[in-house]
Amino acid sequence: MLKGIDPLLSPDLLHQLASMGHDESIVLVDANFTTQSLGQGKTVLRLPGISMQRAMQAVLSVLPLVADELHPVAYMQVTGSLDNSRSALQREVLALVEPLLLADQSPECLERYAFYERTRKATAFLVTGELQPFANFIVRKGVIGEMLRK
Repeated sequence: MLKGIDPLLSPDLLHQLASMGHDESIVLVDANFTTQSLGQGKTVLRLPGISMQRAMQAVLSVLPLVADELHPVAYMQVTGSLDNSRSALQREVLALVEPLLLADQSPECLERYAFYERTRKATAFLVTGELQPFANFIVRKGVIGEMLRK
């Protein structure tokens, strides 16, 4: 255990988050996500029995969001819903994200197959114990540092 570190952040998960570079992504997915095929060749970590809200809270406690992109976080559109509509669970998870966004940033809603395609660029997958369908998010890592000197 480390002081001040969320206890859900295992050594393997902390290592993965710390090893990621600027604009690399981690995909937080529900327990039903097709990780076996989409995560092939990538790091797959698991938090069985843990809700998506709790997993996102732990990840965001240490991971800076990318600042130079309009959509640092994407979520999977519920099949059959209107564009940009959000399930109750998605609203709860995005409520954790939105205070961390810059004024011109917003979460991006991706159609299911577009979401799958975007995950191919991700560095790692974090499989939660979330049973709610469509509880899938892509989080892009930013930087920690000083402003550019002129």
